[in-house]
Amino acid sequence: MLPRLEIVRRLRPFDLIAPGSVLVEADSSGEVAMPAVAPYVAATTADVDGPLAFHLGGHRLAASIVGGSVSLEVPGAGTLRSRRFHRAESPTGLGLTLTGTHLTAWSREAGGWVARARHDLREVTDTRDEQALAGLHLELPPGGGVAGRFGQLGLRDTRFVTDEDGGPVRADGALWLSATSAGPGFFDTAHTSVWRLDPDTLDVSHSADLFFRRPDRPGVFGDHATHLVRSDDGWLVATSTWGDFEAPTTRAGRRRPAGLRVTVAESGADLLRGAHVLDTRELPLPVDGLGSIATWDPHLVRRDGEWLVGFVSARRFFDFHPALAGGPGLDRLRLLGAATDRTATEGTTLVEVGGEMRVLASDGRDAARGLRARFPAYDLTMTEVGALDAPYPTNLPWPSLACVDGGWLMVTFDGRPAGGRLLGYGTHGDLVVMRSV
Repeated sequence: MLPRLEIVRRLRPFDLIAPGSVLVEADSSGEVAMPAVAPYVAATTADVDGPLAFHLGGHRLAASIVGGSVSLEVPGAGTLRSRRFHRAESPTGLGLTLTGTHLTAWSREAGGWVARARHDLREVTDTRDEQALAGLHLELPPGGGVAGRFGQLGLRDTRFVTDEDGGPVRADGALWLSATSAGPGFFDTAHTSVWRLDPDTLDVSHSADLFFRRPDRPGVFGDHATHLVRSDDGWLVATSTWGDFEAPTTRAGRRRPAGLRVTVAESGADLLRGAHVLDTRELPLPVDGLGSIATWDPHLVRRDGEWLVGFVSARRFFDFHPALAGGPGLDRLRLLGAATDRTATEGTTLVEVGGEMRVLASDGRDAARGLRARFPAYDLTMTEVGALDAPYPTNLPWPSLACVDGGWLMVTFDGRPAGGRLLGYGTHGDLVVMRSV
C-alpha cells in the first residue's frame, strides 16, 4: 500500500561557493592561479570597491560596484549593467560566478546575495574547454577574497542514491541524495551535486559535485537530473543533458533548444565526495511509437537479472509524459509502457511497495483537468493503479521516496526562486521533506 505522507522539514541551501570547496583564500590583492575542473566557479570579497575578475582563455571577466551600481566588464561587450536591477542596496560584499556559459555579478545586501548583472559568454570564449579551465586565474581586490566551486541557489530534481535493487544507500550512518544545484538562471546554469542526509535530524550537507563529458562533443558540462546507483564495480551515473539546454522559442533570431537525451557513466571513484568529471555514453532508450523528440529524468533499478529504466519522453517542448523500459542490459532495453495521456508529467521514479515494483511520477499544474498537482502510481505496464497521498508543492516536485527504518521518507522540492528578480526562471527550489504517518 502506498504511504500517506506529511511535510516535516523545509530547507534552503544557498551558497555561492560550495562548502568545503574553497580553492583560494587571501587577505590582499593579486592574481592567483585557480585551476577548475568545470565552468562552475565562484569568488566573493568584502571589498566592495573591487574589482573581482576571472582570467579565462586570455579574457578578463570582471565585476565591480561603483557608486552602488553593479556591472560586468566583458571583452568585446564593454561595461554591462542591467537597466532595471543594477542598483545595490547598501552592499557589503561583491561576488562573481561562472556557471556554464553565464557570468554573473552579485552584491551582498541585507537579504543575502542578489544578482545584479549577467552575461552569456558564448560569443566571447569557450568556457567548457578543459585546457582553458586548467589555466583559470582569479584577480582579487586590495581586501582579498575567497573562491572555489560554485554552490547552489537551491536544489531540485532530488533522488536518493541507491543500490542496484533500488534500496537507498546507507553509508557513514547517513542517506545520500543526488540533486540539481540551481544556478543563476535557466537550466544551462545548473549542475549535479551530491548531499549527505542525516535520517534523524533531516539536516543535509553538500559532499560532492559531478560534471560530465559528452560522447559527441568536447568540453565539460553541468548536466543534471541525475540518478546515482551503486553497483558491484563502483557507480553507474545516469543523467540528462540539460547542461546546454535553452528554452525553445519561435521568435526570429533566437536559438533553438539543444538536443536533450540521457547518458550514462561508470566510475570506480568515491562519487559521494569531491569533484568529478565523468565520461559518458548514450543510454539508448526505446521510444517506439511515442513520437519522441527528447528524453530525460532517468531512474534505474535492477531486479531479477533485468534492468528497469524509468524516464520521460517529450513529443515537443513542453509536452511530456513518463515511460518505462526494461531489458537484460542497459544497451538492450525494450519499451514496457508509457502514460501517453499525460502532457506535463515527469520525475519518473521506481520504488518497491509491498513487494511489488511501482512507477511513481509527478503531474504538474499545467496538466489536464483532473490530472494536476498529484503523484500518480503505475504498474510495470504503465497502467495507473493509485496515487501518493502527499502534499504537492509548487513547480513539478519529484516523488523521491524510500523506505527507511520501517517508515517512508520523501525528499522533494518546490519552485520558490532565489537570488533576485534579474534571474528569472530556474533558481528553485526549497527541499521539502516528508515522512509517512
